[in-house]
Amino acid sequence: MEEPKIEERNILAYESPKKLLKMFAWPAIISMLANSLYNIIDQIFIGQAVGYLGNAATTIAFPIVTVVLALGTLFGVGGSAFAAIKLGEGRKDVAEKVLNTVTTMAFIIGIIMMIAGLIYLEPILKIFGATDQTMQYSKEFGGIMIAIIPITMLIIGLANLARADGNPRLAMRSLVSGVVINLLLAPFFIFQFHWGVWGAALATACAQIFSLAVLIWYFVRSSKMRLSLHYLLNPDLNICRKVMAIGFSSCILQSGATILQICMNNSLLYYGNLSPVGGDMAISAMGIVMKVNMIVISTCVGIGMGAQPIIGFNRGAGEPARVKETYLLAAKVASAVTVTGWLCCQFIPEEILLIFGSNGEEFMDFAVSCMQLFLGGVFVAGFQIISTSYFQATGQPLKASLLSMLRQLILLLPLIFLLPLWFGLYGILYAGMISDLVAAAIVAVFMVKEMKKLNREIAKKTIVSK
Repeated sequence: MEEPKIEERNILAYESPKKLLKMFAWPAIISMLANSLYNIIDQIFIGQAVGYLGNAATTIAFPIVTVVLALGTLFGVGGSAFAAIKLGEGRKDVAEKVLNTVTTMAFIIGIIMMIAGLIYLEPILKIFGATDQTMQYSKEFGGIMIAIIPITMLIIGLANLARADGNPRLAMRSLVSGVVINLLLAPFFIFQFHWGVWGAALATACAQIFSLAVLIWYFVRSSKMRLSLHYLLNPDLNICRKVMAIGFSSCILQSGATILQICMNNSLLYYGNLSPVGGDMAISAMGIVMKVNMIVISTCVGIGMGAQPIIGFNRGAGEPARVKETYLLAAKVASAVTVTGWLCCQFIPEEILLIFGSNGEEFMDFAVSCMQLFLGGVFVAGFQIISTSYFQATGQPLKASLLSMLRQLILLLPLIFLLPLWFGLYGILYAGMISDLVAAAIVAVFMVKEMKKLNREIAKKTIVSK
């Protein structure tokens, strides 16, 4: 008589949330930092070799990256959360369809975006804030960023799904290895071959190709969820709709970042030209500050991504106590990160800015003001990010979308247009701090209600178990 097959119990079901968060968050944090470092490394070397005009060009072209991140996150985060829930329910077959559907849709959309972007590159860059001084640099950097859009889309999608598959370290290794390659090639292309901004972008492209190869190899050869030619050629549109609904909030967050960057670039250009600072210099300084902010935010997003499969699985498994414990722990850790980042920005801004090159006293004075004022409320950002991740992981896309839009689209964007009417260029800096603080207060209201709901579920489960 054949013995019954015993299914291996998922670690998300029984291991302590503290240990799970450590296991899942660290790889996710390193992965997010690795993603951020692609642009930061480029900006450091470009700043050293080309100066502030080169840095301004990367800032101008950066909305290209954020657009790709937005759509990649739509499928990546949505697919990861949906797959985690299905794995928690024991439906591995559905999770595998999610993987293949996400891969196909990410690639198709990436190809469409690449073709459109290359055709309309120069008009796009003008909308993003390129001037006669920065256009050539912007085209060199932006052209390659557009050419690798399909690759970037697939990396985002597959890296997120690797975490849902229970292998966050794989996602980390793929991205870190890409960063290492970029770190090695960028100075070689920039300083040895004298390729400047174009060389920095080419180094990033080579690194991304390698990262994608690692991820594809994993999902073909050794993952629980496998890439299948049949499923790849026949994506499930119903799954696609569900994935997009869950990932919509993250997409909105990134889309907001794109719109915000475009509006900010143009506002900095306009009001900068009305001040002694100058438009190109203002864009360059804010670009560096935003890259510094990216390090802090990416760390918190990594914590949220690490918490997401834990929360999603235990939500699907009907374990509200583990859901609550995971959320509170993630929120505490993320808040510690943002407070530390805020302290660094307030007390050692010059030391941080010098990493990106020395561009004169006038540039440094404005860049310090950017860092201290625009990031003046960043200490509450960790709590906001984890709360959004919570609503994503628990299948509440509407609330997650609203909270994602809150800071960037609902608060910060109008303030960028309004405050400069009274405060000029510095009004843009005040807008960042005010929007962070107001958004945190509103998010807190949502989370208080959610914690009360979880407490009721915990109490009910305790009574039933007795």
